[in-house]
Amino acid sequence: MKKYIGLSLILLLSVSCLNLRNKKSADSVKSEYKKMVNDNFELDVPVDKINAVLILFGGYPEKAEDIEREFKILEDAKKKNIAVLYLNYNRKLWLAESEKVKLSLQLEKIFEENKLSTTNVYIGGFSSGGNITLLLSNHLIKSNNKIKPKGIFIVDSPVDLLALYNVFERNIERNFSDVSVQEGEYLINVFNENLGNPKTSIRNYELYSPYIAKTNYIENIANLNKIKIRFYTEPDTTWWKINRQNTPEDLNAFSLEKLTKELQEKFNTNMIELIKTENKGYRSSGERHPHSWSIVDKEKLIEWMLKE
Repeated sequence: MKKYIGLSLILLLSVSCLNLRNKKSADSVKSEYKKMVNDNFELDVPVDKINAVLILFGGYPEKAEDIEREFKILEDAKKKNIAVLYLNYNRKLWLAESEKVKLSLQLEKIFEENKLSTTNVYIGGFSSGGNITLLLSNHLIKSNNKIKPKGIFIVDSPVDLLALYNVFERNIERNFSDVSVQEGEYLINVFNENLGNPKTSIRNYELYSPYIAKTNYIENIANLNKIKIRFYTEPDTTWWKINRQNTPEDLNAFSLEKLTKELQEKFNTNMIELIKTENKGYRSSGERHPHSWSIVDKEKLIEWMLKE
């Protein structure tokens, strides 16, 4: 009798181990994907079931291939049957109303032509791409467009254009970093030509910026009050001081923290998170830089996307 009991236990353990191995194997198997590339976007999509669609906007000069190189989320996305859409839409710190309409229609066409589901859509953006994400998502929610994001995430974005203008002025005055001076001179010209000098036309900055801390203005993102939002930033004040002579108030992290508090208060929700990281910012070249896609924990981001 004892022999049969022992044999039964061995068989049960063997079956349990086999089931565990099969589960791990199933979890690690990546679905077959197909890739589409054209002038406007790159799309990696599962051949079979799609659990979610992730739309990504890069920083000011980034195209689809740059996003894919700097934000290596595709391998993790494939494990969960998530389609990833990389947009070649860049060099924008804000969006005019006509640009929101055109871009939203472009996205709707991409979804229709590639049979992408609109039931579980997330949008994310790095740097200026985060500004696009905020403004476009607000437009999608209030418009008749079929695409309604369930959540968005922003990676170290300059959400306050008035504050950004002032940072550019300080960087030029400091004349410490060639990169900062050149960026400041170029973008101040862009601002002046399109929005005017904020000292005489702050209203234009309110009309186009995701957020203006000076006037607590959030009307351009007021429709995001029902969705999940994550703000990522790495406020490495030592790095910025050594490399750019920037103060903590100059950093995108400063405006993101203010915006987080403003939205949490006005939206009265716990769906808005500010995630501060440490020593995670590195470019694909290995260069240390806190202003990088890499500050995002990709696995935890996907968990957040798929969590009901």
